Parts: sequence; C-alpha cells; structure tokens
Amino acid sequence: MLPGVRVLDLTRNIDERGSFTEILREDWTSFLGSERPVQANFSLSFPGMIRAWHRHERGQYDIFVVVRGSLKICAYNDLGDPQNGELDEVVLSGDRFQAAMVRGHYWHGTKCVSSRPSETIYFVTRLYDPKSPDEIRRPWNDPSIVPKSINGNAKDPRIGKAWDWNAPPHK
Repeated sequence: MLPGVRVLDLTRNIDERGSFTEILREDWTSFLGSERPVQANFSLSFPGMIRAWHRHERGQYDIFVVVRGSLKICAYNDLGDPQNGELDEVVLSGDRFQAAMVRGHYWHGTKCVSSRPSETIYFVTRLYDPKSPDEIRRPWNDPSIVPKSINGNAKDPRIGKAWDWNAPPHK
C-alpha cells in the first residue's frame, strides 16, 4: 500500500443480543500513527455512484468504515513525479467491518459497488471549513489518472490506461 494508506480489520463482538464493534480508538496507534480524527461524517451512496477524484493539501487523512453495502475506495499517487503512478484499491463492506485510512494528499475517491446503497461513517483529521474547503477536484473520469501499478501489481491488465471506475477488477 502507499505510505499513509492502511486497512484495519475491526472486531465484531456477537452474542445473543446482537453485536458490538469498536469503530475507532485513539489508542490504535499502529493504525492512526500520529493522526487524530476531529470530525465524523455519514455518507450514503446509491449503487454505481462514483465520488471522485479529490485530494487535500493541508494534511488531512480520511478514515472510512462501511456499515452497510460495499464501497470501492481508490487512492492514486502522482504528486507530479513521473516515477509515481501507484493506485491502491480496496473494497470495504458492511459484511466485514474494516477501517481504511487514506492520506489526503493522494487523489482519492469511492464507488458504491453493491446492489444496495452503501452507508459509510468516515472520520477526518482536519475540520471542514466551508469558507475555505481543503479540496482540489478532478473529474471522476479524468484521463490523466493512469496507474503504473495497482496494489503493487505491475501486471494488472488495467494499468497503463486511463482509470476506469466501471472496469471489472478481474480478467
């Protein structure tokens, strides 16, 4: 994974009453590093909805937990260096609780890949300022996002061409 992109399995404690899951704890230092969330948000995305691309320049990290449905999360590193071009792709699902942390200076976005809406709780490490948003945007189908590898795999058939959010992840 790109530095600053991490995935953590969350423990779902199930008993006869239902279940309980800790979504985020400040003492999970191996996952959070020195970052600390300051705001929690909720997002619902309809099936097939793509929310991409954007990045943050003021040091924000985003931490995603999908509680219902499934969401593909991609982070792309170009940062003006032709040696870069790594794209990390993870799918989170309410069926298997995980937290995914994305360093905000990477271009990143999401797509609902389930047949029902995805419901996501996400935390950010910088407060949102509507008067001066820390977001730079690109279109979801920006042809300049061309991965050189995906999840470290330089032989993935989707590399070397503009990223297609709708391409199947298999041959």
